[in-house]
Amino acid sequence: MTGLVFVDTNVLLYAVDTREPAKHAVAREWMLGLWRDRTGRISVQVLSEFYANATRVQSPGLSPDQAWEHVAALADWRPQAIDFAVLELGRQVQSRHGLSWWDSLIVAAANRQNCVVLLTEDLQHGGVYAGVTAHNPFIAGIQESRARYAPTIEPRTMRGRGRPRKVEPVT
Repeated sequence: MTGLVFVDTNVLLYAVDTREPAKHAVAREWMLGLWRDRTGRISVQVLSEFYANATRVQSPGLSPDQAWEHVAALADWRPQAIDFAVLELGRQVQSRHGLSWWDSLIVAAANRQNCVVLLTEDLQHGGVYAGVTAHNPFIAGIQESRARYAPTIEPRTMRGRGRPRKVEPVT
């Protein structure tokens, strides 16, 4: 499996939270690889949830400035806005799969960004939602290498009959 990987809030939080060393190590490995490969994607919703949880819910949490540094850096991952198209798809996902509204929006944002994988511990591992496969990197025995999800470079193929014909200018 190759392609873009959407990262849910819980994975981002484990990457900065050392209270659960095993999950912290797995999340850090994924994050480092996604940064290196430039294949990580998120949404504005995920960034908002991360900031709120990292500064208020975690104990000890990050300072607002530390959390904001992470949010600002993750802006390089082209966060998906929660626009009406995401809302519509989220509603379809919720109706079809019975997910919570917030999880449905995460799936919709991942779909809109053409992600093939959604890293999360909140959905069924291996479940496919709107064309996006949920992957729980924290399940014992399921900690597949990130390399399995690394992008591949597809060989370029010619479309149609090759190069366009040269057209002489009209004089």
